[in-house]
Amino acid sequence: MRALRRLLWGLGVLALVVGAFWLWVIWPPWQAGRARPSDARPASEAPVSVESAPPLVAAPALCVGSEAGPPGAAAANAASLSTLAWSPFGGPEMGWEIYAPRIAAEIGTSCAPGSDGFAAALARWQQANRLPRTGVMDAATFAVMLPRWHLARPFVRVNRDGLCPGAPLEADLATARPDESYGGKTIQLRPAALEAYRRMAAEARAAGVLGRPEALKIYSGFRAPDADAQRCARDQNCQGRVRTICSAHRTGLAVDLFIDAAPGFGPDSSVDANRLAMARSPLYRWMVWNAGRFGFVNYVYEPWHWEWTGEPMLPGTPIASLPQDGGGAVTEPAEGSTPRTPGAASGAHSRR
Repeated sequence: MRALRRLLWGLGVLALVVGAFWLWVIWPPWQAGRARPSDARPASEAPVSVESAPPLVAAPALCVGSEAGPPGAAAANAASLSTLAWSPFGGPEMGWEIYAPRIAAEIGTSCAPGSDGFAAALARWQQANRLPRTGVMDAATFAVMLPRWHLARPFVRVNRDGLCPGAPLEADLATARPDESYGGKTIQLRPAALEAYRRMAAEARAAGVLGRPEALKIYSGFRAPDADAQRCARDQNCQGRVRTICSAHRTGLAVDLFIDAAPGFGPDSSVDANRLAMARSPLYRWMVWNAGRFGFVNYVYEPWHWEWTGEPMLPGTPIASLPQDGGGAVTEPAEGSTPRTPGAASGAHSRR
């Protein structure tokens, strides 16, 4: 009889773990009961290493009360998730739910943002990074996370040194299949990057997170530098949020992927309502935790933008030597910025 009870107990624990994984990956717990945004508010990088992230096994019940964070932290996070008034990328935003999947991966928890478990994990992270151990997500904490995410991208590190990576010869690029591209576009990438994308897409499909027919299709890959230069000169916005004189897409290692879209928006609209729809999608949450296994890192302001890190970029030229049409703000972390100097990268956009 005792052996039977032990067997039943073990089966119960196994069922809880499996159920928890489904709840987190397939049905995000913090969006339960919340409608998708129906109104659009104008919007004013990138990632943690996900290779060492713990498995997503914490059930919501295990995140409540079992490991309490600092008093009041869970309630504060639940409230600020949609009400925090701040400008993490230079323009005004309301709430931090867009960045919640990345923050959860950074602090190593699968608990929902308003739970005790999340607050406890955040408090531990804050303490390890010499911040006040409040367990509350705020702009100061985000400002320490942000440069870590910026500097996880090789493209950003090269830019920080004042260089723009070289572009491969188009003859050396591989072309995506029609079923891999969005809207029938011709998509080209460096061959190894395309193969890595295919491995990642196959695993995402097997995980059941491709909820829409167009999910994970590529709508932008390699962009020739001269085409980007002509476009940004035409738009007079070469150093703004849309165009740049040095784009990651020139490397043949960057892809823009269809993650999701709010009603009435395209897959690359940076309107907050659209980015929030992506952040709530099972696909994006799966990508945050798993894309690093295939060599991809994300620009967190744009859930759709990913860069492959499996091979070095080509030798580049000084950014100062490139045409400076359009003008605009600095878009990279300042020289000498590190994960320990959040002020250097606070509010910085990253060239795409």
